[in-house]
Amino acid sequence: MRFAILQQRRIAPRGRRGGSGNGRETGMRQILNLDAAQFEEVGNGGRFAGQWASLGAAMGARKLGVSLTVVPPGKCAFPKHAHHSNEEMLFILEGAGTWHCGDERAPVRAGDLIAAPPGDGSTAHQLENSSEAELRYLTFSTKEAPEVVEYPDSGKFGVTSRAGGETQVFRFIGRLDSAVDYFDGEDD
Repeated sequence: MRFAILQQRRIAPRGRRGGSGNGRETGMRQILNLDAAQFEEVGNGGRFAGQWASLGAAMGARKLGVSLTVVPPGKCAFPKHAHHSNEEMLFILEGAGTWHCGDERAPVRAGDLIAAPPGDGSTAHQLENSSEAELRYLTFSTKEAPEVVEYPDSGKFGVTSRAGGETQVFRFIGRLDSAVDYFDGEDD
């Protein structure tokens, strides 16, 4: 199954070409400079495009996730969604955009901190780069499992379970209209 990952091509960190590590030699895994982020392309080739880097696991974080997202002008990195279990907080590093939450919209810019508490489809959120420049932001999140995510614009939902670890064990993206009966396929 695919979730907004168009390619899993690594992109060299901003301001660096080649090499690895955290951008400087600290000797501590818990310190990571954003220049050392290893990006993946995200999107669908249309409205959704960007670069995304998971940072928390690389730093040894266990209960808190953090990622860096870079979105080109006029795009969104991810579809509008609502987490049932996990809470997110976004911090705008550079650029400006529009925050969508439920039926509301608000302009955001560098320095803004945005809360996205868990909820249902009525609290679905999305960050859109509505400016002419690149939008860069950090997303901090809890890592509760299992997780259910609603995508109200497309009528989808996703279920993920990591069974207590970092390795993704189970993931499903589907639609409610394709549900089956509890006993479907079970022997009599």
